Amino acid sequence: MMVAAVRVHKHGGPEVLTYEDVEVAAPGQGQIRIKQHACGINFIDTYFRMGMYPSPVGMPFVAGNEGAGEVTAVGAGVTDFKVGDRVAYVVGLGGYAAERLLPADRVVKMPDKISYEQAAGMMLKGMTAQYLIHRTFKVQKGTTVLMHAAAGGVGQILCQWANHLGATVIGTVGSKDKAELAKKNGCHHTILYRDEDFVARVKEITGGKLCDVVYDGIGKTTFPASLDCIRPLGLFASFGSASGPIEAFNINILQTKGSLFATRPTLNTYVAKREDLVATAKSLFDVVTGGAVKIPVTQTYKLKDAVKAHRDLEGRETTGSSILVP
Repeated sequence: MMVAAVRVHKHGGPEVLTYEDVEVAAPGQGQIRIKQHACGINFIDTYFRMGMYPSPVGMPFVAGNEGAGEVTAVGAGVTDFKVGDRVAYVVGLGGYAAERLLPADRVVKMPDKISYEQAAGMMLKGMTAQYLIHRTFKVQKGTTVLMHAAAGGVGQILCQWANHLGATVIGTVGSKDKAELAKKNGCHHTILYRDEDFVARVKEITGGKLCDVVYDGIGKTTFPASLDCIRPLGLFASFGSASGPIEAFNINILQTKGSLFATRPTLNTYVAKREDLVATAKSLFDVVTGGAVKIPVTQTYKLKDAVKAHRDLEGRETTGSSILVP
């Protein structure tokens, strides 16, 4: 069957996103087909579009890495899902489409209390926040966290969650409006990084004690200054490159800054095992259905308007989560 989708035929700016019909086959062994109600938009989508990350399926490819919908067909060997089930996923590419095939072992069932729009706006960002604060560094009462881009998609979720766990949350933001937004989402202290020296402000806020962990999805422009915000033996978690990648650095810098730890984690590694995927998603669903973390889906675009969605995202015009609706 033919369905509407957004494909990339050549690498480049937002204009290379092409709205067109693609063929979706019947599900094969271990696959399910879903009708998508909402597709998530994430910064990683721009990396694939530009060619910063290579497409694992070659060219052309359907953009997008997450979504939510209902199962319309089940392939051989699939026992965990049936037609009509409400499901959500994070899977490399293929997300910007009205219908799609998925490997069943990469999909999770959604609780009734979670809407399709919420799920599409939170699976990648929310599960990223989950592993960052529960596994990369175990945030708890008394932890001091620095979150770069605190008003962004991962930022708003992580700030709420870390606050809920009893941490002191410091966030960098690009404007006063975004500072207000970060504060509404659990950020105790905001720093306007365009106007203020964030290292100096972190020292001031913490009384010189610095942070236990820095979560950085920005990359090039916040490094190596982020390391000056971390206490001895603390952790630098670099999980994204919104301003460009951090170039190779001399590892001895970690020694001179206080025997620091540094990691470049990815969600794929943390949820590679089925049981870890299910547990990570359940932890996220529980904290959302319990009300401790709210998922702000702030921008909704039609599937055919993916070009505008990417322009807004890269122009720092968005806050919270953005979704496409087929």
